[in-house]
Order: sequence, then structure tokens, then C-alpha cells
Amino acid sequence: MAWVISGLLCLVGYGLGSIPTGYLVGRVFKGIDIREHGSGSTGATNVLRTVGKTAAIFVLMTDLGKAILSVVMVKWFYLLAPTELVPLDWKPWLMVIAAMFAVLGHSKSIFLNFTGGKSVAAGLGVLFVLNPLVALGTLTSFLLMLSFSKIVSLSSLTGVIAVNILMIWLHQPLPYCIFALVVGIYVMVRHRTNISRLLEGKEPRIGQKLQNSSLS
Repeated sequence: MAWVISGLLCLVGYGLGSIPTGYLVGRVFKGIDIREHGSGSTGATNVLRTVGKTAAIFVLMTDLGKAILSVVMVKWFYLLAPTELVPLDWKPWLMVIAAMFAVLGHSKSIFLNFTGGKSVAAGLGVLFVLNPLVALGTLTSFLLMLSFSKIVSLSSLTGVIAVNILMIWLHQPLPYCIFALVVGIYVMVRHRTNISRLLEGKEPRIGQKLQNSSLS
């Protein structure tokens, strides 16, 4: 029974992550499929570039929220359900695995033929539940790099490095450290075309458009 319940919680986490906020905003505000514009991502950065600032803020907050909910859901389960259903020592592992499924859903949404965003906002949302101090440190590193470079992808990659350093430095539980490492690697893979453009000096800054809109 414990394995079945754990699997269901992970599936719910994936479902929450799969909610295609950026895609829906593009449809509602401009009647477009945002995957066919800008970088092709459904994340807040491409929404900002394609739809506008207000829409991007809404997408960012919603993407943070659905990831937060994927972790809080597990906490609620342990508060409300009989303790014998799932062992208590599974809790930190189940939290991060459900969170990983939410991050995966954000970038590989079942509602969008397994396309989506770059998973940065979803990962940050999870961090705010696991350890707000780590989340704030990661966000600060992102914002500092963004203020210097004006390049969102470079700032996101800086955040990936920062979160792993902070997890180790603050002696976080092993499941949390594994979450930072696995999701960090996944975010870097999702940014592989951005990394190529960074190396070529072609990555757009905030306010600039991609030279080739088919790039993702």
C-alpha cells in the first residue's frame, strides 16, 4: 500500500507540474501557441518576450505555486493520513521525488505532447518549501547575475551552481542535496541550446529577440 500511495502522490505532483500555464496565457491573451514563438518555451521568460510583463509575472507566480503545492501535498498527507500507511522516514524522500515529478511535468507536460518550460521556476518553488534560506540564496545569485548580464539563461545556470553549494554548505539532508544535484543537471540539459548560444556570444539579453525563433 505504501508504494501505491507514494506512486499516486508522485503522479499528482507530475499532474500539477504539467499544468501548462504559459501556453494557456498565450492562448488567452494573444490567441497564439507560445511554443511557436520566441524560444519555444512555455516559461515566464518566453512569455515576457512574447506576451508581456503582466502575463510573465502571472506565469512565474503560478509556476512557483504549482511546484510548491507538489511538496506541500506530501506534507499534508503525513498530517492527515494514518501514519502506518507510509513510513515516516520516507517523508523527505517522497517530498523530493514528488517535487522532481512536478519539475519534469513543467518541462514535459502531458497536456502539451511532452513539451514545456525550462523548469527553473518549478525548481525554485520547491526550494522555498525544502529550505527558504537556500531558496533565497539561489534567487539572490540569479538576480545578481541578471543585473550584471541581463541574460536570463546565464542567471539560471548561476542559480544551479549556487543551490548545490548552498545545500552542502548549510548541511542539508541527503534527499535535498540529491534534489539540487539531479534537478540542477536537468535544468542544464534543458538549457543546452542556450549554453551553445552563450558560447557563441549570441544569447539574447532581456528585451532582445532571438535571431532564429525556431531555437528552443
